[in-house]
Amino acid sequence: MPRDAPGWWSDAPDRRTSTRDWLTKAALTPLAWLYGAITPLRFALARPYRANVPVICIGNFTAGGAGKTPTAIAVAEMLQDMEVYPTFLSRGYGGARAGSHLVNPDRDHAGAVGDEPLLLARHAPTVISRNRKAGAALIERQHAGAIIMDDGFQNPQLAKDFSLVVVDAAVGVGNGAVIPAGPLRAPLGFQARRADALLLIGEGGAGEELARRLELPVLRGRLVADADTRWLEAGPVIAYSGIGRPAKFFETLERLGARITGRYAFPDHHDYTPEDAAKLLTHAQQAEARLVTTQKDWVRMPEGRTPVGALKLASHILPVRLVLDADSEGRMHRMLAGVVGQ
Repeated sequence: MPRDAPGWWSDAPDRRTSTRDWLTKAALTPLAWLYGAITPLRFALARPYRANVPVICIGNFTAGGAGKTPTAIAVAEMLQDMEVYPTFLSRGYGGARAGSHLVNPDRDHAGAVGDEPLLLARHAPTVISRNRKAGAALIERQHAGAIIMDDGFQNPQLAKDFSLVVVDAAVGVGNGAVIPAGPLRAPLGFQARRADALLLIGEGGAGEELARRLELPVLRGRLVADADTRWLEAGPVIAYSGIGRPAKFFETLERLGARITGRYAFPDHHDYTPEDAAKLLTHAQQAEARLVTTQKDWVRMPEGRTPVGALKLASHILPVRLVLDADSEGRMHRMLAGVVGQ
């Protein structure tokens, strides 16, 4: 769930709901009913475009981060091993560029195309388009073997051949209510009927409970560091992040042996300012600590002789990748092979 989500969106067993929280949720429930009706109505009225190549959607049920981007990259690599060469399709959230555009990771910047597309483009061709139909049409002209949608599960513009829903097992679907009364993007039952499989990332009772409730194939995996991390144990670090769940990033660092002397959680897709850079660089200098952030944050910062450029230059990154357990990897391979006709 998003960093700034109200606490009562959570369904954590150790969290006590106050009377004020209960009243707030009750007051927002009529708005949640209205919001929850929008997505089913959009699907009912839509005439989705059917691409001439398989469309694989990586989505989630809730607002906030769950691990969709590492999952999309893992799916792309699995398809590439089958000699099926996909192109990513992303909305380009956080970017200002309009229309459909093939991302150039060496020339484009996050302010134009968004941070996630820049990461994806390092693994496979990536197209951004707020209009998924137009984006798919551009990809078809590139002669891709498949389309991988990074998000877009709730978007009816493009017909999907396979939808994989990613869930943070520690969080699940929170209190099970629709925005703004909870984190769900649409009623759970409606979303589950459009999913083909569920991927639980990490461990947690909330995810396991959800898996028991839904009649979906369940895959399991975890996010692991994709680099040598022994340097994290060499001295103190100051961690900062502007992703869906910064706490998850901090927990990963601590699990790898990092001694965090300062942690800064910014909003998702945060655009770092000179003031942010000055604060972080000063703290690191005073604490004699290394700065560490995520890949998404790092690609979002421009290079150059600016305070933010200096922050980028001074920061270490912790790249992560998705690792499926042995059974899930085999099942995922078979699912994808069926989708692409192998």
